[in-house]
Formats: sequence, C-alpha cells, structure tokens
Amino acid sequence: MRTVVFDLDGTLADTAADLLASANACFRALGHGDRLDMERDAGTALKGGRAMLRVGFERVGIDWSEVDVDGQYPMLLDYYGQEIAVHTRLYPGAADAVRTLRAQGYATVICTNKPEGLAETLMAALGVRDLFDALVGADTLPTRKPDAAPYLEAVRRAGGDPTRSVLIGDTITDRLTGTAAGVPVVLVTFGPEGDHVRDMDPAAFLHAYADLPEIVRGIIG
Repeated sequence: MRTVVFDLDGTLADTAADLLASANACFRALGHGDRLDMERDAGTALKGGRAMLRVGFERVGIDWSEVDVDGQYPMLLDYYGQEIAVHTRLYPGAADAVRTLRAQGYATVICTNKPEGLAETLMAALGVRDLFDALVGADTLPTRKPDAAPYLEAVRRAGGDPTRSVLIGDTITDRLTGTAAGVPVVLVTFGPEGDHVRDMDPAAFLHAYADLPEIVRGIIG
C-alpha cells in the first residue's frame, strides 16, 4: 500500500508554544522565571525538551551540567502532559489533506520524536487520531529519527511498502531520516525552520496543505 508518513511537531501541528511553556514552568519552579520565548526559541522547542532546558540554563547564567538537564526533564514532560494542547493547533488544511489522501487510497501514519504516549495524547486532544493508521514515537523502538527503523516500523504497521512511501517533515532530522530509509522527503516551508529548509534538497517543498495530495501523487503515484 502507498503510505504517507508525517512528522508531528512543526509539520502537522504548531506545538512550539506549549513546549516552551513546559520548559518555562521548570525554570519558574527553580526560581529563575521564564527563560524562553516564541520569538527566539520556536525552533529550539522542536529539537526536544532537553534542548530547551539547555538553552534555558545557559540564559540563567549559573553553572549547570547534563545532570541538571536530566533532573528537570521528567518535570518538563509532566508539565507538558498536563497542558499539551492549550495553544497547539493543526496547521491550516492539514486534517483535510490527510482525509483526502485516505480517500484516495493512501495509508497515513505518524513518525515523531515526541514520546509515543504524549503524541497519542496530543492527537486525541486535537481530535484527529483516527486519521492515522499507526503512530511511532521517540520511545516506541530503541532508536529514533534520523535512524530509519522508526520510519520503517511506522510504514510496516500500516501495512505499507517502504518503496511506495514518502515522508512529510520540517527539519534536517526528517531529511536525514529519508536518506537513511531510502525514501523521498517533502519539507514544509511554514514550520519554524521556514525557508531554511530550501538548503536541504528534499524531493519537494510544501507551502500549503491544499497542495499535498497532488505532490504525493507526483512522487509515489
């Protein structure tokens, strides 16, 4: 079966504000106040919780180490899980594009570096979990993107064929995943990376979700 694999954060949904809020909650609890903001740090948010914590600790101006990051990471996940969809929204047209692809006979799945449980919670909160045949997260397998294994597992769970699949993503991690799996990658231009994705040489760029079904047909038929 032809399969369209979606990244989640920055590709299907704009999750940066809620991710940053969870990191700031950690720093407020430590007595340092908010250390991250949307204007500067939306891209950092999509690199994961530890990346946000490192940036925050750097801005606090005190000695810190990975021990501090590891100590705060469970708290960050807890804060995030409690308020996972306060500001998060699907990008315009995303749900309609997925519905169209499914109506045209494509399997649709998610392969994300967000922990699987949080990804499941978020998709349910957004009311679109039923639009995807499978979901593979950062902790579903021993490895995560850009390793090829999570991508291939997501396709397998949907009953798909990797040779007739395409990855829709937004970062260099997704581009490298495509290279590792030997599959084409479409990069969105409306995520936090913006036009920087133009340097990543994907199979195509996605400027609006209304264009996705046609792009997918042109790549995998």
